[in-house]
Amino acid sequence: MYIDQLREYCLSKKGTTEEFPFDEETLVFKVLGKMFALASLKYWESGEAAINLKADPEYSEELRAEYNSIRPGFHMSKKHWNTLYIHEGELQSKLVFHLIDHSYDMVVKGMTKKVRDQLSNM
Repeated sequence: MYIDQLREYCLSKKGTTEEFPFDEETLVFKVLGKMFALASLKYWESGEAAINLKADPEYSEELRAEYNSIRPGFHMSKKHWNTLYIHEGELQSKLVFHLIDHSYDMVVKGMTKKVRDQLSNM
């Protein structure tokens, strides 16, 4: 998987923007201002591709038990975020895209009904 594929997929999601709110190397994808994915461009460029994604806490535990390349979120809430170490080669693109969808859906689910309605009308 390449960073361009990740970027294109995240930006294809309704209401998504990209920005660098922390520094010039941490690419953050947000849905209506709420983060759902983060990736360090520095790590991707050095061959250590990884992405942080939000996940349901119970699902996170299942994923971490099943995949060595999915661990508690690096520099994030360990309960609600996972880091997927894509460069380790264990995770198929289909799974990564599924987990991006899950992260996006978790963030949208946490929004107020008014904001969710705004998103559905975009």
